[in-house]
Amino acid sequence: MSLFLIVALPFLGALLPGLMNSAGRQACAGLTFTVSLTAFIGLLTNLPSVLAGEVVTARVDWIPSLGLNFTLMLDGLGFFFAFLILGIGLLIIAYARSYLSRDDNMGEFFTYLLLFQGAMVGIVLSDNILLLLVFWELTSLSSFLLIGYWKHLPEGRQGARMALTVTGMGGLAMIGGMLILGQIAGSYDLSVILQNRELIQADPLYVPALLLILLGCFTKSAQFPFHFWLPHAMAAPTPVSAYLHSATMVKAGIFLMARMWPVLSGTPEWFVIVTTAGLITMFIGAVIALFKHDLKALLAFSTVSHLGLITMLLGTGTTFGAMAAVFHILNHATFKAALFMSAGIVDHEAHTRDIRRLGGLRHLMPITFVIATLAALSMAGIPLLNGFLSKEMMLEEATHTALFGAWWLVPALATLGSLFSAAYCFRLIGHTFLGPVRDDYPTKPHDPGAGMWLPPAILVMLVVVIGVAPFLVQDFVFLVAKSVIGGVGELEVKYIKIWHGLVPALFMSIAAVVGGLLLMAIFTPLLRMWDAAPRPEAKTIFEAIIAAVVALAERLIYGLHNGAFSRYGAIMAITVIGAGYYAWVTGTVGPTTREMQPMTPMAVAGWIMLVAATLGMVFLHRNRLMSLILIGIAGLMVSVGFVFFSAPDLAMTQITVEVVTIILLLLALNFLPNQTPVESTVMRRTRDAAIAVAGGLAAMGLAWHFLLREAVTTPISEFHLANSYKGGGGTNVVNVILVDFRGFDTYGEIIVLGIAALLIYALTETLLSGPVRARLLNRKPDQPRAGDMHPTMMVVLTRVIMPVVLMVGFYIFLRGHNEPGGGFIAGLVVSIAVVMQYMASGFGWASARLRYPYHGIIGAGVLIAGLTGIGSWFVAKPFLTSDFTYVRIPPFQEFELATAALFDLGVFLAVVGAVMLSLESFSRLARRAHVKDSEHPMDIDPSRDDTQPAVVKEGV
Repeated sequence: MSLFLIVALPFLGALLPGLMNSAGRQACAGLTFTVSLTAFIGLLTNLPSVLAGEVVTARVDWIPSLGLNFTLMLDGLGFFFAFLILGIGLLIIAYARSYLSRDDNMGEFFTYLLLFQGAMVGIVLSDNILLLLVFWELTSLSSFLLIGYWKHLPEGRQGARMALTVTGMGGLAMIGGMLILGQIAGSYDLSVILQNRELIQADPLYVPALLLILLGCFTKSAQFPFHFWLPHAMAAPTPVSAYLHSATMVKAGIFLMARMWPVLSGTPEWFVIVTTAGLITMFIGAVIALFKHDLKALLAFSTVSHLGLITMLLGTGTTFGAMAAVFHILNHATFKAALFMSAGIVDHEAHTRDIRRLGGLRHLMPITFVIATLAALSMAGIPLLNGFLSKEMMLEEATHTALFGAWWLVPALATLGSLFSAAYCFRLIGHTFLGPVRDDYPTKPHDPGAGMWLPPAILVMLVVVIGVAPFLVQDFVFLVAKSVIGGVGELEVKYIKIWHGLVPALFMSIAAVVGGLLLMAIFTPLLRMWDAAPRPEAKTIFEAIIAAVVALAERLIYGLHNGAFSRYGAIMAITVIGAGYYAWVTGTVGPTTREMQPMTPMAVAGWIMLVAATLGMVFLHRNRLMSLILIGIAGLMVSVGFVFFSAPDLAMTQITVEVVTIILLLLALNFLPNQTPVESTVMRRTRDAAIAVAGGLAAMGLAWHFLLREAVTTPISEFHLANSYKGGGGTNVVNVILVDFRGFDTYGEIIVLGIAALLIYALTETLLSGPVRARLLNRKPDQPRAGDMHPTMMVVLTRVIMPVVLMVGFYIFLRGHNEPGGGFIAGLVVSIAVVMQYMASGFGWASARLRYPYHGIIGAGVLIAGLTGIGSWFVAKPFLTSDFTYVRIPPFQEFELATAALFDLGVFLAVVGAVMLSLESFSRLARRAHVKDSEHPMDIDPSRDDTQPAVVKEGV
């Protein structure tokens, strides 16, 4: 099966459980199981290639210019983690079907689970670090939904927020590290990066990249000092906890350290940071786990400890350490998932996870007792179970590792961590299942149906089989370990076996088990000492830090963002001017290479008019109508400037835009006072004037510099001129740029234009549904108005010229690919014709003859443009790639057919719909027809100033 399909299946399948929710629990679970099973079988179809040492790849160029490609890679390491994710995922789905109650929304749960599963599979199969980062963040988001699935629990919501905050922070840091790594290697493809070990480690940016990437790994895998978030995620349903701890989420950081091992390991920085963090996490997690009374909390801190163990093994930088880490990842996934599901069974049946309220369950729940005991003994490192084998390998590696020059430090801490690990395992077994049967259980417990105990039983079978016959997985572990180390060194051929002789690791293991039993013998006094001892609480520290950051952010935000647009504009303008000035004085400006063009009388006259209109705006801006007239003059002179510089397309666009915007602004001014009140002090106006003068001088200097000097590089216009016809099939370069070379920009712009029109419509709907409507209906104009609202001459004239304007718009649309014109200009021309109908005949008359809603016209335009772009995919071309050909239909001459015309049609419709919807929205505010003023009575005082707010009565 294609790697693309394996990654896509969980995401596609996530659409189905919600749709099947009404069909019942069995349908939701069965459908989810089928999706995961299909992906799992698809993964297994690639197993022969992986076992043969091949690397299965799949690639689709996405944005090659940015190095972002959809590339996937399946080697031994990727297969190993994908196998765990999908395989254990199947057991979790089956378990969740029986665990969740009838009140739980199964469709929602399995949707989140499949999204999470897909994100994890995407991480382990990605061959592009940018793509990996996308999936990395998806795991944070989907795990947030899973952890907070029980929304009615405050601790669930808090745990979800904490997990998202910590892992999200690490994810942001890792983005920086990955970008640095890609820049060093010259590629963002992992397969390329992994071949550049010497280049990366010799670069001065290696250490910053290493620190940022490890920060992302440590936060995701709950390594010290970020270990505190994981236990608080235990408020999630037990199936989530089991999946999170065994095969997903927290293993993502471990996976990335293993994936980047060939290029990041082997340096003193890697060894000290990773080994130290792993050792501390292993020890602290084990100690805290021993004194936890909640079964899931105990298991959560045990996960933290074992993740530290794996991290420490990867940190040693040896090939044997890497192999031991791989083996323990496998073993930990089996016994930890089984333990969490067993804890869920106890909670489900006894209605409590508090160890102090349990005991004697071996008599009442014999099947659960056997499953949990075998899994816990494996975690404790008891022989003939798989946990013992990888723990022995860890202790063996520890005896050959010196940290900070001390050969005893790593073995001592590893032994102590193993000792506490054995102790909390013995406590889990003894205090939960051993002892006499109690009579004060919240509910009389018993073994559940096979739907709940069979999934952990399958995992425990693997625990026993691997522990007794490790040779069955030996070759596979070697294969995965070779993928981890890449070409760095050779893997030592040390067979995985139960007996290695009387080696130091054996005595360390015996000491850990015996020490664990001794701790259990004195557990009661130890617990009193633990409860009485002062110690920092990670949750309290985290919440204090978050509160301090929020308080600081509020001071900064309220200090800068006080709602004054003048302040925002001043800050932005000063920043831009300052940065530009710094660039100017520190740069090199060569001598001029062009002569000044002669100033013609027409150019001088146009310049004087433009300056006069601009200065008039400065001094007369309080008169809104005069300001609008002066803006129109400035726009007209800009259009003349475009004509002067031989840019007819821009001139036509500018003129039509001016006409449409002036009309819309006139409608808007109809609801505003004619004069703007004075709101700023003389000092503020002086400040703004100084900033404006500085900005104007800066813009003038920049224009002077560029207009009198030749371009340093070849201008992009030469490419467009050379390729406009042969690449886009049009001689009008401007139009070809809009619909072909930069079609994606245009597509985004018409979407934004449509959104803006819809927002205007939404705002007017809000105004018309509240008390503001009453004022609008009863307002009195501040100036006398003509009695004839619709002059006959204007009505007749607009109706006569309507078909003529439509024909002109159609003509401009058709000629746009080769002559000045196009869909945007044609849309504005047609909009002007329709606007004139509203102006001449009124809103009621025009809207009564409207056949198609303007919302639909906008949607049709965006849809046509999008479908035109998608059509290029069917010929294996990038989105919005256009094509053209010439056809001859007798008796007509040969003419051109271009797909860009369809895209331009979408632009045309979007422009017409957006302009007309905006106009309709403003017109509806002014409309009085079919509305009785008495429906919204107001207190109208003839002597009051109509510019002040009216008093609206609450009722009739």
